[in-house]
Amino acid sequence: MSYQVQDVTAGKPIKLWTEGVPVEDDARKQLMNTAQMPFIFRHLAVMPDVHLGKGSTIGSVIPTQGAIIPAAVGVDIGCGMMAARTTLTAADLPDNLHGLRSAIEAAVPHGRTPPRQSRRDKGAWENPPAAVDAMWSALLPGFARITEKYPRLKNTNNHKHLGTLGTGNHFIEVCLDEADHVWFMLHSGSRGVGNAIGNLFIELAQADMRQHIANLPDKDLAYFEEGSEHFADYVEAVGWAQDYARRNRDVMMVNVVAAARQVIAKPFTADVEAVNCHHNYVQRETHFGSEVLVTRKGAVSAKKGELGIIPGSMGARSYIVRGLGNEEAFSSCSHGAGRTMSRNEAKRRFTVDDQIKATAHVECRKDSEVIDEIPMAYKDIDAVMHAQRELVEVVHTLRQVVCVKG
Repeated sequence: MSYQVQDVTAGKPIKLWTEGVPVEDDARKQLMNTAQMPFIFRHLAVMPDVHLGKGSTIGSVIPTQGAIIPAAVGVDIGCGMMAARTTLTAADLPDNLHGLRSAIEAAVPHGRTPPRQSRRDKGAWENPPAAVDAMWSALLPGFARITEKYPRLKNTNNHKHLGTLGTGNHFIEVCLDEADHVWFMLHSGSRGVGNAIGNLFIELAQADMRQHIANLPDKDLAYFEEGSEHFADYVEAVGWAQDYARRNRDVMMVNVVAAARQVIAKPFTADVEAVNCHHNYVQRETHFGSEVLVTRKGAVSAKKGELGIIPGSMGARSYIVRGLGNEEAFSSCSHGAGRTMSRNEAKRRFTVDDQIKATAHVECRKDSEVIDEIPMAYKDIDAVMHAQRELVEVVHTLRQVVCVKG
């Protein structure tokens, strides 16, 4: 048995797949708060990349019956990964990879423009291309239903954010696997509109519980009870945002491949082996013979035979994995390495020179704005993978050669 069990007074047990990796005290306290909620089903499952989050810990699997916690799903609804193996090998890549990185950066809007600096947001489309318009058309009917009831969501970054990367730990990478096959991999979610949906329903949950919120271990554990109006509306809105996130990654991947074709002379295809998986989401599933709502906050579905993606930090290895269907973990695995320090702490502790050394083998930005993503701010991905050896098996090991950050 590769997990530990922590009993919780007046709550459900916590099962942690964290052997050999650190778990901060604040994260343990947060897990105990969540485990005390009366609608938790059986136990919480904790992944080895666990760290402090808003309301609930990142790297946790929260099964519930009869209720849902919007802050546990979070505001980057549907955030996740996509990877596609190509027919290219390392020998087909140009000797100087800067041109490939520049082509990808030009093809996919990324980052954001600070207020008052420019009228144009570099993280959004000024004029969305036809492929984005077509994808938005498919999303529009659902968006119209949601905004008819919640008109404040109309004035969000929605259409113009579809097919864009964002900021923070979102990235696009060119990777090589153990056989030197070229992969494209990217990480993003539901962008501005998903953020607005998440924040709106977190506020609504707290408002609905205003008479009882003082009794909660944390106000961000405010929840909707199944059968309530806001519960049904949230389930619809979060499902739409998760669809948006998946389509967002699809559009980006199309544009990444097109950009690579501008730089790489050899014809290639990029659908040899493709994976598109969420790691911040909620959905109905059956576990231990019961229907439950499973919230994966920084965790990936790992049903038996199901492919998933576990990225390392910037400059570290990443993994394409196959789920082992471990029911005690609600068929889940980690969503990455997991941070060991905050972004501000990383910027205090490390320098641009540290960033240059840590990413010497990767064509990427090496400036003060990305120090918060330095590999040393994350847990050791090899230790994380060992801790979840009963949850997944490794299918491919990837190493980055190009990384685009927002």
